[in-house]
Amino acid sequence: MGFPTTFEELMSQLSQEFSSTTGWYELAVLSIAVLSGWLAYRRWKVVVMDHLGESEKSGFARVTLRSTERISFPLVMLIIVLLGRLILTHLKHSTLLLDLCVPLLTSFAGIRVTLYILRRSFAPSKALKAWEGVVSITIWIVVGLYLVGWLPAVIVFLAIPLFAIGDNPVSILSILKFLFSIIIFIVVAGWLSRVIERNVQKSDYINPSMQVGLVKFSKFFLYTLAILIAISVTGINLAALTVFGGALGVGLGFGLQRIASNFISGFILLFDRSIKPGDVISVGTRFGWVQELRARYIVVRDREGVETLIPNENLITTEVTNWSYSDRKVRVKIPVQISYNDDPEVARDLMVQACQGVERILTDPSPQVRLTDFADNGINLQLRIWIQDPQNGLGAVKSVINFSIWKLFKENNITIPFPQRDVHLIDSQSKPREVLDTSKS
Repeated sequence: MGFPTTFEELMSQLSQEFSSTTGWYELAVLSIAVLSGWLAYRRWKVVVMDHLGESEKSGFARVTLRSTERISFPLVMLIIVLLGRLILTHLKHSTLLLDLCVPLLTSFAGIRVTLYILRRSFAPSKALKAWEGVVSITIWIVVGLYLVGWLPAVIVFLAIPLFAIGDNPVSILSILKFLFSIIIFIVVAGWLSRVIERNVQKSDYINPSMQVGLVKFSKFFLYTLAILIAISVTGINLAALTVFGGALGVGLGFGLQRIASNFISGFILLFDRSIKPGDVISVGTRFGWVQELRARYIVVRDREGVETLIPNENLITTEVTNWSYSDRKVRVKIPVQISYNDDPEVARDLMVQACQGVERILTDPSPQVRLTDFADNGINLQLRIWIQDPQNGLGAVKSVINFSIWKLFKENNITIPFPQRDVHLIDSQSKPREVLDTSKS
């Protein structure tokens, strides 16, 4: 199909068509195509929404139906344009305008489907928006080269070999094919991994740690398989890349040693189940509950809402306190000191009474009070309570108990002592007088 190679030629031929009835016939076909496409899109959108309903939020059926919804408008337009072009050609009319619309509508449909699949395959981000722009611009450039008739010459130029890897010549065209194949297969792998992730997370028979492990393994397997398939489809001999891959692996091994260590540590944490999503842990001065297990790090959220990213390697090589490793029950100790003038048994009963009515405190094991020490300023008592929701923090429950103890002690005249010291003053003049009297004798 030949198109005018310059803008002046294009406008000249279009003017000739519109000077006769041919151009108006083409314009009528385009008007019918636009109206038909819009009506088909509206109708098909209703059908898709009725079929999916509100319960189904993911899956292959949803992606397929949503994709057809997005291409229904340009697809119906394309069908009408092709039919109109066929009729006008049969009637011996020129179809330049319709010929121009065919690749444009095809590109429009391809861009809409491609962008939708990208959005379904990857999480929303600035990088994704940038890739959407790159894909759109690339498709329109190819269409533009096709319309002006330069595409075959550009393909021949890009196919000129630059260098060779083994017996495989490498050209700009082969590199572009490889990148295109990588993108296609990685998009498919990303979409499949997200489908697997959603289905695994819905399962009630798989524990959280195993869910994360399955999702990570599926992503690693699918992305690796996508890269290998892309290399094979491009025609590159994998055996030729053995030496190159070995050298690259050694170089990356030195440069990415810590990243590899964190990645392997992540799998160790998953399979030994020492740390799971939802666990309450302490690492150094950080205290919080595990939000996510990632390939390189875990996300720990504290009571202030701050999320800390801790590398997986640190959890393997340093001491970690898991407050909910085998049991979510945690004992909380609250020290209290009373005066020597008060009865410790009465204070003990009041401290136990202070725990009554507090929802977070467990009744089994029941609250206990221990006399731990006879200190300088008073008698040291320790209230020991059990809770099963350490992820909600320890400070809040301690504060409630301390307020209640203070109130009960005030009502029953139990004194909380403060540091006291007895100071004995020595008369500094007595000793010199003694010495003076001794000297006189």
